Amino acid sequence: MAAAILPPILWALIMLIEFIRYIAAGTVTTLAVTLVALPLGLVIGLAFALAHVYGGKVLTQVMRLYSTLMRGMPPILLLFILYFIISGSINLSPFWAGSIALGVVSSAYQLEILRGAILSVGGDQMMAARAIGMSRLKAIRYVILPQALRLAIPPWSNEASIVLKDSSLVYALGVAEILRRAQQLSATTQQPFMAFGTAALIYFILVFTANRLLDYLARRTQIPANPLG
Repeated sequence: MAAAILPPILWALIMLIEFIRYIAAGTVTTLAVTLVALPLGLVIGLAFALAHVYGGKVLTQVMRLYSTLMRGMPPILLLFILYFIISGSINLSPFWAGSIALGVVSSAYQLEILRGAILSVGGDQMMAARAIGMSRLKAIRYVILPQALRLAIPPWSNEASIVLKDSSLVYALGVAEILRRAQQLSATTQQPFMAFGTAALIYFILVFTANRLLDYLARRTQIPANPLG
């Protein structure tokens, strides 16, 4: 009985290894998309969060409108809109256009994360900094932001996971990332369960690893509680 079962098991194992090898080749592209989109969203989101909090009534309303519009539409729709705008204005490859578009989409969510972190620092910190002679800009740079960025790491890690998973949307632009390669393998082998199951496993490993690394970063940058209260 073991001899009868062994060949199918070996065949399934060999096929699984081949599936993983082929689909995992798209992991580099998936990570590259994420490493472009996430920092871009962070830079834009941070600038817009500062404008929202410290920019006055007009800028606050503009940033609020931007955040509401960007978060109120499906990411794939925004990706298509921004992709055709970006690629139509500048000669960019689907990879770069899609990565930049995802970064712009993510910026609205990161704006809200960073805005909440900045507001959680408290206005008394700004007043204290100004009272000792700091300019408004220096107070933001040296007092508010270091604390706000630490506080933003836990919710930001959730956004990092979302961007990592949303990187699969560039599949619709023809970029050969994990999902695209899984679809190609499914069509070639007629084994959709194994192909997409392998892709799901790879995404899980990537997201799990990213979350653990960011949890470690959050613990390392946490300010210890005052033992004296």
